[in-house]
Amino acid sequence: MAVADIAAYAHLSQADIEALGEELDAIRRDIEDSLGERDAAYIRRTIAFQRVLDVAARLLICCSRSRAGWVLGTASLAYAKCVENMEIGHNVSHGQWDWMNDPEIHSKTWEWDMVAVSSQWRYSHNYRHHVFSNVVGVDDDLGFGVIRVTRDEKWRPEHIVQPLRNLLLAAVFEWGIALHGIHSERDRAVDAGQVAEARAALLQKIGRQAVKDYVLLPALSWSHWRRTLAANAVANLVRNLWTYVVIFCGHFPDGADKFTPDVLNNETRAEWYLRQMLGAANFKAGPLLAFSTGNLCYQVEHHLFPDLPSNRYAQIAVRVRALCDKYDLPYTSGSLVHQYLLVLRTIHKLALPDGWLRATSDDAPETASERKFGLGAAPATRAGGPIVGLRTALHSRARRRRG
Repeated sequence: MAVADIAAYAHLSQADIEALGEELDAIRRDIEDSLGERDAAYIRRTIAFQRVLDVAARLLICCSRSRAGWVLGTASLAYAKCVENMEIGHNVSHGQWDWMNDPEIHSKTWEWDMVAVSSQWRYSHNYRHHVFSNVVGVDDDLGFGVIRVTRDEKWRPEHIVQPLRNLLLAAVFEWGIALHGIHSERDRAVDAGQVAEARAALLQKIGRQAVKDYVLLPALSWSHWRRTLAANAVANLVRNLWTYVVIFCGHFPDGADKFTPDVLNNETRAEWYLRQMLGAANFKAGPLLAFSTGNLCYQVEHHLFPDLPSNRYAQIAVRVRALCDKYDLPYTSGSLVHQYLLVLRTIHKLALPDGWLRATSDDAPETASERKFGLGAAPATRAGGPIVGLRTALHSRARRRRG
């Protein structure tokens, strides 16, 4: 069942939670104080790399006559689109580089290369998702409104087909994000005029993207227009699939806990931090894979500090993991394949009515944190008093309280 009392669930006193918040605030200050030219050079270098790769890929697609050349060019174009979408578009739109005061690399001016409107996404994602992350009935990103990912959502007959919905969402993920953004705009609009304006902005963006990818660029390829058209379609599909996998692996594997709306009542900054730590999941990645995911393999760190530059997440992760050990908290992580298989298991199991499932919302595997709050380990201690590790009896008691 979704967590109703985070402090009881995480076996921490209010003083412990506030102390944890102070240490996380210290991490933020340290990173902000150390930002400088090296970080600015990183994002400028990344943008330059992506644009050069995009041009080189399109030239290879257009000019090569072999199938191998087309495949290599299309793969390169797909990778360029993934980098633009995740390491650049997503992170710039989070305001991670606003401190540079560069009018081009700024959250208010950047428009990414897909059908979703950046300004609409910033509200639906930066605010509604990151502020209220994993709160059932509040965070619209829990299943994106089409997939049941928690037993706290009542089963409906339409959920039977959610394995197929999952495949469709993966293939058209950019369209799902676009519709998600317009849905959020409709919710916050004060009159019909604002809704109409938001819809017009989305239609204009869709038109520009369609003309660029499926009319203008193929036309510039002259007799090779079919190769360019096919390459653009395949590259967009690959970008959609990759973005979907990365996002789902960071939010829906086992250990990414869900919460009831009660946790928002008088929630302190430290409690918000703790909710982010309990509600996100990482996957293991080396430098190349991390870059290819927009550093969203560090989803825990991203949810703690969504507006800090992504190139610092690996550095931040070392300190966050140490805090999890210090406070006997879970740090949910696993390989990319392992995390995605867990996601698929949850999606397929929750397509079925609860009466067909053996586990309940109290003991379902998708609610279990990977490290079980130090289950079976010696109690952790710190200056100022002990932090008692969660033993089996305490774990059961916490779950009964949440039930």
